[in-house]
Amino acid sequence: MTVKSCEKLEKSQVALTIEVGAEEFEAAIEKAYRKMRRNIRVPGFRPGKAPRKIIEGMYGPEVFFEEAINAAFPDAYEAAVKEQELQVVGYPAVELVGETTKDGFTFKATAPVYPEVTLGQYKGLSAVKDEVKVTAEDVAKRLEQLSERNTRLVSVEREAKEGDTAVIDFEGFLDGKPFDGGKGENYDLELGSHTFIPGFEEQVMGMKAGEEKDLDVTFPEDYGAAELAGKAVVFKVKVHEVKEKDVPELDDEFAKDVSEFDTLKELKADLKKKITEERKEAADRAFSDKLMEKVAEGITADIPDAMVDAQARQFLENLKTQIAQQGIPYDQYLQMTGMDEDKLLADAREPALRQVRMDLAMAAIIKAEGLEATDDEAEAEYKKLADQYGMDLEMVKKYLPIDQIKDQVVSQKAVAVVTDSAVAEKPEKEEKKAEKDAEKAEKKTKKAAEKSEKKDEEKPKRTRKAKSEESAEAPAEASAEEKE
Repeated sequence: MTVKSCEKLEKSQVALTIEVGAEEFEAAIEKAYRKMRRNIRVPGFRPGKAPRKIIEGMYGPEVFFEEAINAAFPDAYEAAVKEQELQVVGYPAVELVGETTKDGFTFKATAPVYPEVTLGQYKGLSAVKDEVKVTAEDVAKRLEQLSERNTRLVSVEREAKEGDTAVIDFEGFLDGKPFDGGKGENYDLELGSHTFIPGFEEQVMGMKAGEEKDLDVTFPEDYGAAELAGKAVVFKVKVHEVKEKDVPELDDEFAKDVSEFDTLKELKADLKKKITEERKEAADRAFSDKLMEKVAEGITADIPDAMVDAQARQFLENLKTQIAQQGIPYDQYLQMTGMDEDKLLADAREPALRQVRMDLAMAAIIKAEGLEATDDEAEAEYKKLADQYGMDLEMVKKYLPIDQIKDQVVSQKAVAVVTDSAVAEKPEKEEKKAEKDAEKAEKKTKKAAEKSEKKDEEKPKRTRKAKSEESAEAPAEASAEEKE
């Protein structure tokens, strides 16, 4: 294999002209012969036993050329890429150059490569960083959530009311016949949750344990099942049990039951601390994200389409995984959203480009700063992940290769380079922001008005015309003025 030329093209592409010599091509032809001979019929020979020279004598020496080219190309291309030290990021477009003979062939492979990246400013940037505030109301809401998680349901001997849970059997009938999906047994229905169609839960309210009742309801016009949409049906319902929420009292005993603290005051203080930490982490992440977006916008790189296409395809695969986890078939999702795969990929291109720019910026910072990750740092990251997800350390190591962990550590260092040198701006007060927005709107309106006045001044004055001519031009002139 000989690389005759390596030409750089726009959009970070490289055109390699590669020559495969006689010796390499002969080996490829022999390989092609061994693969194809079983399918070539030669009188006097069993299938696959005809000598190569006999076959070439019958069909010409070119009979194996196409298969031989296909066999020789991958190794030749890979060797050329390695020799030229290219970082290819996509599949090549290949074309033959000149004639193919027993002495070999020449081909041109045009492939996208990793682009050259020039960093813009990545130190000393500034971005708005949200202030972290935790109010008594925030703590109360978190305490309420904790209370709800520890709320029990207890049976009551009374009529069901909103907020209760009724344990019911039900079966739906359309025109006197049961319909699919309309039956359930020992179903826990929270009244007022609007889980069932309108009118159902309201009619269960007032029923007691052991009571049976026919409920007349109508499915909404936009109901998913077309055969039921807008239809009046009857549900036969039997209530087995009525349960109400036993909400715990928010006192010191509650604190002891749900935490390691002895008093409600201590629990509240701990909740406030945790909320503060959560919001601080969120604010830090948002701050670093804004900064890295600025860095990504500031790079100069001729990004090949192949990188964007690959990232868009990855976004699509992630989407497929997400909807599969929700139990929705992919084809059904496309039908529900009125989308097709080409549209999804087209919509993914813009965020894909942003992600590619972000990845390029990250790699450029790592290179510029000479960042690396040690084995000790990787071990510390492993332990952090094990603690975070409550997993065994060795199990984490089994599923996450050390190279991946080191890449993660190095990326964190790159982000730290940017954030540690950055300036955090305070967020504008809502009143000031509203004032600025109003000022911008006023200036925009004033500018538009001045522009309109200037256009009016520049209009040529009309000469006096006959009344009939003036009348004929009036509609067109009015239309033009309306447009302005």
